Amino acid sequence: VQLVESGGGLVQAGGSLRLSCAASGSTFSIDAMAWYRQAPGKQRELVAAIHNRSGHTNYADSVKGRFTISRDNAKNTMYLEMNTLKPEDTAVYYCNAFNSDSDYWGQGTQVTVSS
Repeated sequence: VQLVESGGGLVQAGGSLRLSCAASGSTFSIDAMAWYRQAPGKQRELVAAIHNRSGHTNYADSVKGRFTISRDNAKNTMYLEMNTLKPEDTAVYYCNAFNSDSDYWGQGTQVTVSS
């Protein structure tokens, strides 16, 4: 499975961005997908996740009510709609896909929120 993120960039605080993650390869094997982020000097953290069949989602407390994860299975693409962005959301955002046997990662996309 190959994952390619897009949609990062520079935005002012209070603004919005939408990230996309396009999956290719053996996408039928994916159970769930997620967005992680890593800020400089910090550990990578889970932002949001979505189960591919049930659509069940979960979010980090820090983004609840501001971010929305979704997926289009027909397009093998996952999205992260980010609203009311804060400077503390600045990080490299990574797409992740996994099943019981394997874990796949994209190359990351930079999101920078200026104050």
